[in-house]
Amino acid sequence: MKNGIRSLTSRHSVDELVKLFTTLLAEKNIKLFAIVDHSGEASLVGLLMPNTKLLIFGNPKAGTPVMLSAPSTALDLPLKILLTQEADGTTLVSWNDATWLQQRHDFSPELIPNLAAVEALARKAAE
Repeated sequence: MKNGIRSLTSRHSVDELVKLFTTLLAEKNIKLFAIVDHSGEASLVGLLMPNTKLLIFGNPKAGTPVMLSAPSTALDLPLKILLTQEADGTTLVSWNDATWLQQRHDFSPELIPNLAAVEALARKAAE
């Protein structure tokens, strides 16, 4: 883990993973706030970038207590997963580690589980 970022690779494409995450989030009643298409926006200004998308999602029941405990966590919440197509055809799935977020914002360690779902979702979708 570097700078609190955890990553794993997946054999699924970025677009396949977007569909998988969208389904997983809906099944778990987690709101998908936005999908930022970084590579799509780059192409609009004539720049090439590997397929790269950022999913922004969360559950106010989990995130709000964390933000009430440490308002600065609103800089990192809602949760995010970054999907990036690698040169070898795999996709890199990256997210902020919940324990790192706790240390960064100094909220109660008891609230770490409120943010830990991001890793479980990443692992499930990347299988």
